[in-house]
Amino acid sequence: MKEIFEWNRLFFNELPEIFLLEVIFRSTVMFIVLLLTLKLAGKRGVKQLSIFETVIVIALGSAAGDPMFYEDVGIVPAIIVFMVIIILYRAVTWLTGKSKKFEEFIEGKTECLINDGKFSVTSFRKETLAQDEFFSELRVKSIEHLGQIKHAFIEPSGEVSVFFYEDEEVGYGLPILPALFNKKNKTIPENGIYSCSFCGNTKEIEKGTAKCEVCQKEEWVPAINTKRIT
Repeated sequence: MKEIFEWNRLFFNELPEIFLLEVIFRSTVMFIVLLLTLKLAGKRGVKQLSIFETVIVIALGSAAGDPMFYEDVGIVPAIIVFMVIIILYRAVTWLTGKSKKFEEFIEGKTECLINDGKFSVTSFRKETLAQDEFFSELRVKSIEHLGQIKHAFIEPSGEVSVFFYEDEEVGYGLPILPALFNKKNKTIPENGIYSCSFCGNTKEIEKGTAKCEVCQKEEWVPAINTKRIT
């Protein structure tokens, strides 16, 4: 029967002191794994926090929680984990201040998703943000169509920033309201102004079929030019 306050078990879990070297190695490996995993997950997976900040929160939370609940997890190894994480945090912070490329890799950078009412297709493909999810973000900001938007950016935090046209400058654009967007079709029923359902390219099209010269897609949605209501 185990006794309470067995100091070797309490602090070292009855492991040799040399095990602390393994703790340092484990902490470093898991820190890197967490960082790369969240980097691959994309900005939207860690909205509000940067990827680096999320790694710190997860790592410290795990290191703090286990020795609180499990008697087979020693306190001293957990303290070593904290020390390693703080050292790595200081090292990464220092490197981000010294290297712009490293800062962009760790924190990400702002990408322009909409420019002059049309998708920046190259930038949009870089992100893990789905079109439906992006449209939802825009609708929350009371946006009906892309013609109301001058520029839209996805920030390193995953937030979407939008800059609007003045009312007198609003042009025709791709509608993002479900009832209107779902009218997309490969066949143009009548002459009019239409938007490509994929990239938002908007132009006057005659009845029949047409291919978008920007993205080479063939589905079109009747464009609208309503002003914003705020």
